[in-house]
Amino acid sequence: MYELTIIGGGPAGVAAGVYAGRKKMKTAIVTDMFGGQSVVSNEIQNFIGYVAISGVELAGKMEEQLRAQEIDVMDGDRVARVEDKGDFLLITTEGGKSIESKFVLMTSGSARRKLGVPGEKEFDGKGVAYCATCDAPLFKDKRVIVVGGGNAGLESVVDLIPYASEIFLFEYKDTVKGDAVTLERIQKESKVKIFTHTQLLEIKGDTFVRSVKYKDIKTNEEKEMDVDGVFVEIGWIPNSRLVKELVSVNELGEIVVDHKTQKTSHPRIWAAGDVADVLYKQNNISMGDAVKAVLNIYEHLQKSGN
Repeated sequence: MYELTIIGGGPAGVAAGVYAGRKKMKTAIVTDMFGGQSVVSNEIQNFIGYVAISGVELAGKMEEQLRAQEIDVMDGDRVARVEDKGDFLLITTEGGKSIESKFVLMTSGSARRKLGVPGEKEFDGKGVAYCATCDAPLFKDKRVIVVGGGNAGLESVVDLIPYASEIFLFEYKDTVKGDAVTLERIQKESKVKIFTHTQLLEIKGDTFVRSVKYKDIKTNEEKEMDVDGVFVEIGWIPNSRLVKELVSVNELGEIVVDHKTQKTSHPRIWAAGDVADVLYKQNNISMGDAVKAVLNIYEHLQKSGN
């Protein structure tokens, strides 16, 4: 019987594991990989303690620190089910492990949201991409579209600037809502053109993406543009499926928590990071929230002995 099982190995999960280890809690962490979403980033400049660090390097440092703790690290596996057994929670993994735990901390993050338009699935990996940091070099001297005017979209444009010949940023709303500093930077680039009130309707091609069909929402006029690639950056879907029948979730599917403690509506489940209804999705915030959750779980153990 574990006192705590942490589900997820991103920054929140690792921070939780480190603190749980230091509190000498009997802890297991289950994750298919370390680093979370940031593992694909070529350069992270806002992770406190580093002027700049790659996502892969950061993931390695996180894993190293986690493994230095006296906790059970079950990596290369995913959780398939979480069941309420009354006095404990039963966690079953895809690899066949069964874990009994008094408490669970969900740090399972989120997954990329898809456009759901014709051609997206067919050309996935053939011009449709979801990670500019990973795939930007493949589009050297190519015309590309980035769909989404949030921070992820703006950062994708920045990643593409050294490679693509032309970059078209499509934003559905009337304004680009990403970071003002990043927006100012890309507005200075002659190869970048920003389209607001624009909806992508279809991705076309043969063996590779060749064009897109889109609509000007203001005029309702449909147009076609020749491009070689489409980068989709329209947000994320919280990975709350495992516990959505056990805890309260909001309309976005995020787990609702008490932001003082990270406790959910279930007496044995806490949540931190992008899976929770935190206002700002940032590594540094996710780690702090996870630490907060572990300290609160520890208090519960100390007070109740349960």
